[in-house]
Amino acid sequence: METTHHGEDASPDNPPRQQKSGNTDEQTIALTKARLAIDEVDARIVELLKKRAEWVHEVGRIKKEKNSPIFVPERETALLNKLNRLNAGVLPEASLQAIYREIISCSFFLEGGLTIAYLGPKGTWSHQAALKQFGKSCELIPCQSFKDVFDMVDRGKAQYGVVPVENSSEGSVTAVMDLFVTSPLKICAQINLNIRNSLMADIPREHIRILYSHPQVLGQTRNWIQRHFPNAELVETSSTTKASILAKENAAMGAASLGCPLAAELFGLNILEEDVQDQSCNTTRFAVIGRQETQPSGRDRTSLLIRIQHKPGTLAEVVNCFQRHNNNLIRIESRPSKVINWEYVFYIDAAGHIQESPLRETLPELEQHCSMLKILGSYADTDVI
Repeated sequence: METTHHGEDASPDNPPRQQKSGNTDEQTIALTKARLAIDEVDARIVELLKKRAEWVHEVGRIKKEKNSPIFVPERETALLNKLNRLNAGVLPEASLQAIYREIISCSFFLEGGLTIAYLGPKGTWSHQAALKQFGKSCELIPCQSFKDVFDMVDRGKAQYGVVPVENSSEGSVTAVMDLFVTSPLKICAQINLNIRNSLMADIPREHIRILYSHPQVLGQTRNWIQRHFPNAELVETSSTTKASILAKENAAMGAASLGCPLAAELFGLNILEEDVQDQSCNTTRFAVIGRQETQPSGRDRTSLLIRIQHKPGTLAEVVNCFQRHNNNLIRIESRPSKVINWEYVFYIDAAGHIQESPLRETLPELEQHCSMLKILGSYADTDVI
């Protein structure tokens, strides 16, 4: 039997492509060499991270002098895209981005730190979205309501907030959309989070009589509930975390919860079934709200809020305005203005950035047909990872 040895050319920079060992001793030697090479690579990675931190400190110093924001979403998007190109598919893209998420989060900390408000308590999908975007080195502050999230950012007690704006199966989160009417805050970035709800309980599955969850999750799992628990009592809660707490407290009554699996870890529940949502591609789009206006990233989305004149054909003129300038409308939705009965405002999402064509040329003409035109923000149109 032919045996291929490491050879003297094996090194951390040139790992062997194929190794065949003829006996246990050779396998042990090969394993030891490989582990030593990995240890050397790890030491170099740490040294490079320390060098990176030195430059991050310098960036932070310059930003402070210029009074520039620490969080620059368009720069972050460009960095992650560049890393994916350099990776060339060798590492799983989600894993590479997760590693760099924490490196970037550490950079925020080294530059002075960020405080992020979200709808709490811990264990909600909003908490997961905030962690996905900002990592574990930022201070994450749970709030009791969406309005509290807006207020925290508006009053400067948090630099940014994370709020859900729409779900792929349940539509817009209207309580959040209504807050944009009067808020001065902008959408700085978006987070697409794949929502994978779980059934959690402290009792056996066959003892379940009550299901607690947030109304959005009950909507996302409606068909699954009908198939598996058609006779269960459905109880709406303010958050999926609250649902898990109630499931724990009321276990003797046959209680279980539906929601983020992180809650099972936090509150001592067992995950009885994963991925109970009706749609496998169930996704919630979150907005990062703040005061800054972001620069073009190369692939952007712009959110607008308009109030139109109450006369025939005005809405058609608005749509035609986008069409004449060859804009791609992603979404248009109406909501009561809450100022005058039967008056409506429209939320519009269009592809592109307001600083670039064709949106740049569209907005002056659009304004002629609107009694109010509010730019909620232009931001990178990121994909689900």
